[in-house]
Amino acid sequence: MFKFIGKIWQRFKRPSKAGVGILLFMGFIGGLLFWGAFNTVMEATNTEEFCASCHAPIVAEIQETIHFSNRSGVRAICSDCHVPHDWTDKIVRKVQASREVFFFMMGSINTEEKFQARRGHLAEREWARLKKNDSLECRNCHQFEYMDFSEQSPRSVQQHSSALFSGEKTCVDCHKGIAHQLPDMRDVEGW
Repeated sequence: MFKFIGKIWQRFKRPSKAGVGILLFMGFIGGLLFWGAFNTVMEATNTEEFCASCHAPIVAEIQETIHFSNRSGVRAICSDCHVPHDWTDKIVRKVQASREVFFFMMGSINTEEKFQARRGHLAEREWARLKKNDSLECRNCHQFEYMDFSEQSPRSVQQHSSALFSGEKTCVDCHKGIAHQLPDMRDVEGW
């Protein structure tokens, strides 16, 4: 018995070149399959249909805004505003969102009534996230360098040219509710 184990151990100590090649090839194929599956899941969770499965009332609201239908035909979907475009930031956000999916599955916001009851808290968390990252998702499309201030109201020009350029404020400070109805914030701490 010990002789047999010794032979196997010798084989592991000095594997054949073909064995190493097969192992490396299988690892490479396994990595490709994992990466493909991972990216497929990432893309599937960035669709409007996926978002609407939990946030149907919110997705319906955006259909009434300029982000959904406009003269240029450019339409933002949920992930454009709520998922960072840079890969590492996107992964961090997806990990955070997995917590939200868990709570939906546990029943904390699985009906419209429960969702509306928690909506103020959820909005406050999202606004804080956007404030913390300097409204990164907004700036993926809206950049100061390309704004035509002559097309803006005097108040907007003043705000954009002072508070935002100085870093005092970020997009979400003034544009809360730009794509969604503002929730009732009476039950949210600090409002």
